[in-house]
Amino acid sequence: MGQKVDSTSRCQRCNRGAILTDSNTGEMFCSKCGFVATDRIEQEGPEWRSFSKDEGDNRTRTGTPTSLAIHDMGLATIINPINKDATGKPLSASMKSTIERLRTWDNRSQVHEPVDRNFRQAFSELDRLKTKLALSDTVIEKTAYIYRKALDKGLVRGRSIPGLIAASLYAACRNTETPRTLSDVANSINIKRKDIARCYRLLLRELDLKMPVVNPVKCISRISSNAGLSEKTKRKAIEILDQAAKIELSAGKDPMGLAAAALYLSCVKNGEDKTQKDIAVAAGVTEVTIRNRYKGLKEALEL
Repeated sequence: MGQKVDSTSRCQRCNRGAILTDSNTGEMFCSKCGFVATDRIEQEGPEWRSFSKDEGDNRTRTGTPTSLAIHDMGLATIINPINKDATGKPLSASMKSTIERLRTWDNRSQVHEPVDRNFRQAFSELDRLKTKLALSDTVIEKTAYIYRKALDKGLVRGRSIPGLIAASLYAACRNTETPRTLSDVANSINIKRKDIARCYRLLLRELDLKMPVVNPVKCISRISSNAGLSEKTKRKAIEILDQAAKIELSAGKDPMGLAAAALYLSCVKNGEDKTQKDIAVAAGVTEVTIRNRYKGLKEALEL
């Protein structure tokens, strides 16, 4: 019997003996009079059991959390692949064949519906996009929620699954104000930009989605990192965009183009040697867009 002494607490009855903890039965009792203070304690450490080689290195007490980005939301169960009963004894030959058949049917029953197969294909594409675009779990969960709503309304029928999951991802990025453009999503999933845009407009119309206006300041960090700009230039560009927002100059303008123009204007003011082409390549916009936005900012703010 493994016992652990708690030197900080004394027995409530005799006030002389130390409290001992039996790790096998979970009882806490006095070492002098035998008074049982608690007959059950919760084990806070990890549960040291593993049912496969993969689980041997990660013996956690609970499984993965539920997620909308899993076809069954992470609620499915599997039959233990080890052919042993609850006491650890090997199964008989007849029972082993029965359990094997049960495992086969259990595996087939999880994806026998067309909806489940659809979710499996869509969310495998989503998992690849998450890695390519370096997206957070919040964006992925929002994407899965939008896609499930689209499937419930029958919007997937007759349309490509990758195109609709890409449109859902772009809608989630817009909703969470994550700076990812439509071209970024299209290049990552290798689908034409106009096809994703068509699906995106369909989602907005049918699901009645309300998208917030993208703040150009959110795009500053990404462009400056790609172009290798200094922190001083970055801060100056943010000040320029704040001034432009106060006089409502940014309304109706492409946020990525406006952020790129603000960075170029900041480079000119700080004397940093960057051309319009460098900023345009980093932002994914054209040099004409930067020139037009640059002129507008310079005249309106009188810089």
